[in-house]
Amino acid sequence: METLATLLSIMPFPDIDPVLFSIGPLQVHWYGLAYVAGILLGWQYARRLVRNTALWRNGQPAATETQLDDFLLWAAAGIVGGGRIGYILFYDFASVVENPIRALEIWNGGMSFHGGLIGTLIAMLIFARKNGIAIWSLFDIVCAVVPIGLLFGRIANFINAELWGRLSSMPWAVVFPTGGPFARHPSQLYEAALEGIVLLAMLAFLIYRRHALKSPGLVSGVFVCGYALSRIFVEFFREPDAQIGYLAGGWLTMGMLLSLPMVFIGLWAIARARRAALSAA
Repeated sequence: METLATLLSIMPFPDIDPVLFSIGPLQVHWYGLAYVAGILLGWQYARRLVRNTALWRNGQPAATETQLDDFLLWAAAGIVGGGRIGYILFYDFASVVENPIRALEIWNGGMSFHGGLIGTLIAMLIFARKNGIAIWSLFDIVCAVVPIGLLFGRIANFINAELWGRLSSMPWAVVFPTGGPFARHPSQLYEAALEGIVLLAMLAFLIYRRHALKSPGLVSGVFVCGYALSRIFVEFFREPDAQIGYLAGGWLTMGMLLSLPMVFIGLWAIARARRAALSAA
């Protein structure tokens, strides 16, 4: 009974309207604004990286600012299209098969990071081939800025009171309006901190202090591995999607399952970059 009382007495969800403002029938949501802000700020950071010739091998950036300007639309299409398709395939396929119109109902379950990653990967492969850009260096530029979008996206998840965590009695636990009467981990903020702030700082340190962009693939590998480990850790505090639940006897989640291969891919990319750097030395 004491634990139940504790869970019911922790802080309520902040009174934040998911709609930032309305103009007639048009509503601007924090969630949509987060995507726009993440893409635009990431684009500006990417332009800053290619302007700084000291960060690149032989002072030659892998892409020009104009090319990054052109890639902006490709990136947006990959993120949004891949994120939505990934969510349907990984988390909501049965519901969409039963009711295909649900595929368009973004408000009933939105985007998958892993799907967005695949969509952006496809966009990068095509764009790099069309423009003669070294693919690993383009990967590095994009991976360096992705944590900005993750930070804004996870904060938007919190504002939307979605993707909340498991039951918790911690002092910072929150009673979400969509999560029943019990206090829960604000797992969205855990992800914002790890996938956004910590990962962004780690990659910036590698780029500016260790000149990681001179070893194509190193930033990409650290990002992929770092994101996967962060996501797996947070999944222990995050409530799994209701339509899927727990896998493998009640502890594995779909987020963990999709992230596990990323750990090995990231480690392979790091090892590959280090071998290439030693060969070039």
